[in-house]
Amino acid sequence: MSAGQYDPSAATLEEVADGVFAYVQPNGGWCLNNAGLVVADGEAALIDTAATQERAQRLRTAVSAVAPAPPRLVVNTHFHGDHAFGNFVFPEAVVVAQHRTRTEMAAAGLHLTSLWPKVDWGDVRLVLPTVTYEDRLTLHVGGTRAELVHLGPAHTTNDTVVWLPEQRVLFTGDLVMAGVTPFCPMGSVSGSLAAVDRLRAFGARVLVTGHGPVAGPEVLDTTEGYLRWVQRLAGEGVAAGLDPLDVAREADLGEYAGLLDAERLVPNLYRAYAEERGAAPGDPLDIGELFGKMIEHHGGLPDCHA
Repeated sequence: MSAGQYDPSAATLEEVADGVFAYVQPNGGWCLNNAGLVVADGEAALIDTAATQERAQRLRTAVSAVAPAPPRLVVNTHFHGDHAFGNFVFPEAVVVAQHRTRTEMAAAGLHLTSLWPKVDWGDVRLVLPTVTYEDRLTLHVGGTRAELVHLGPAHTTNDTVVWLPEQRVLFTGDLVMAGVTPFCPMGSVSGSLAAVDRLRAFGARVLVTGHGPVAGPEVLDTTEGYLRWVQRLAGEGVAAGLDPLDVAREADLGEYAGLLDAERLVPNLYRAYAEERGAAPGDPLDIGELFGKMIEHHGGLPDCHA
């Protein structure tokens, strides 16, 4: 285990409904994502993988402990490497995602590894989705139905949520994070709010979010509240002619001070400013520049403990 790394063995596989599991990696911060597993009638499907070779191999070991066979399907909820770099550890599986996930994943490549060069990524290799969809797709894992739904630009332009209607379990990807600051500079603040409204309509009993512990519907309230607060800050900042960095420096995090990775306020504000000035959800911003602004505000590169 490298210095500063959260112990990969601390990850847990939690059964949240019959044959439905959440693979949770503490502490849920940068690159420490969750995955999901559905097992039914001798078949298995995985929702997301992990950032590093070691973590992906540990995920495979955990899956093999409860699944009678390796997953024949892997769903990537979006293109970010923490959710997709581990695809190569599951060579038996067909990788499924929203069509822009494939495009964005190919464009990004292994760039994430260069942002945190001290992380022991291992011999990660990019495996792109080979089955893609536009708005909705139904998967059948044995007798379990899994609905894949694209809700428009939100965390990114290409997010997938996975809804299990019989079990009332919702895998949100990074549209929602539990105890972790939302992050939407690659997608949309207003789009994320619209997506939260649609997530409520599912009536989920359990939400397995992209990062952080398994949650109930209350996690949607925190996400919505934070995003509306960011919108208010942006509206006030634009009206006052203030730079987003100045607004972030003066902002009182209040009830959101306990969320991990608070520095994400900076790129979130830049996205909210763009929308306040008329940009459409998902319009491209210079993410490298915004990451640099976040580092400036944070006083250094945020910690990635993968």
